[in-house]
Amino acid sequence: MSESAPESVPPAPESDPAAPAPLAVPRTPTGDAGVDARLARLADADHLPTEGHLGVYEDVHRGLRDALDALDARPEHPAPAPR
Repeated sequence: MSESAPESVPPAPESDPAAPAPLAVPRTPTGDAGVDARLARLADADHLPTEGHLGVYEDVHRGLRDALDALDARPEHPAPAPR
């Protein structure tokens, strides 16, 4: 009698509510390559556990703030005079 070995079936992946899950928030391009690159960096948080999100958000915030500061530094866009 020849019995074939039972077929090996990998177990179904279990749903882990603590596992990172992409938010899939759409990002509309702004037309500014630097700003768009910073916003694209937000996707990095999709692959990190929650405790890793803060670092990504702070980095993106810092970059966007720097981009705004750079606009104020341009001579063709002088900063408004204090009142």
